[in-house]
Amino acid sequence: MPASSQASPAAEPRAGSAPVAFIGGGNMARALVGGLLRSGVAPEAVHLAEPRLDSRESLAHDLGITTHASNRDAAGAAATWVLAVKPQVMQAVCVELSELAQSQRPLILSIAAGVRTDQIERWLGGRTRIVRAMPNTPALLGAGASALYAGPSVDADGRDRAEVIMRAAGIACWVDKEEQLDAVTALSGSGPAYFFLLVEAMSAEAIQLGLDPSTARLLAEQTCLGAGRMLCESDAGATTLRERVTSPGGTTAAALAVFRQGGFAALVARALRAAADRAAELSTQADASP
Repeated sequence: MPASSQASPAAEPRAGSAPVAFIGGGNMARALVGGLLRSGVAPEAVHLAEPRLDSRESLAHDLGITTHASNRDAAGAAATWVLAVKPQVMQAVCVELSELAQSQRPLILSIAAGVRTDQIERWLGGRTRIVRAMPNTPALLGAGASALYAGPSVDADGRDRAEVIMRAAGIACWVDKEEQLDAVTALSGSGPAYFFLLVEAMSAEAIQLGLDPSTARLLAEQTCLGAGRMLCESDAGATTLRERVTSPGGTTAAALAVFRQGGFAALVARALRAAADRAAELSTQADASP
């Protein structure tokens, strides 16, 4: 793997850091803002635009940040903009901010799935520095996994600033080509749902085998948590860890044999391919402009 694709440490954000504007106040924006504040960024350095009054009041109360009803008001206060809106409204938001973007030349960090950097640049009027990130929902717990792609005009300082923001809610790594974000979407972006599906299936069958529902759920959830920690905290990879827990002729070996007979690896491969293909389709659909 090329060095630029590796997760790398970034300078820790400090209180008094340059202001950051979040456009959109959904769960992912809240997770990133919360992470930045915990890492030492001062609340007064964070501006957030959110059209819903109740959400603005909640964010201001819970996080102590400055909230705005107007996207322009929030963006005008910062040199870094985090575009955290739904993909279907991204074009309208960018067009609204295009004049300000041309005069202010901010660093743009987009966390909208399926919207390409060239689309954002065109909607903002061109000559913009854009980083695109693909986070996942465990960022809400500070345990996210994000991948970033930097457009050609983004310098080292811009990469550092974007990485600091994404690392506030978990790990972050870089990819060299924007199309690789489709694979990231299929792996870590959609990946939590795969594990939830596995827990559902394990719990359901454990109930059929005689466990009560609460016990089945508790054991399935803790098993996934413990296995995940082993992966993250051990120097051994998944293959080695699987082999260590699989005794020849034992219960685990019997279960794994059934997985193999059912084509488990091929099924996972098809599922990830379907997710990656759909991510590519969404990028095309997001481009509604001529």
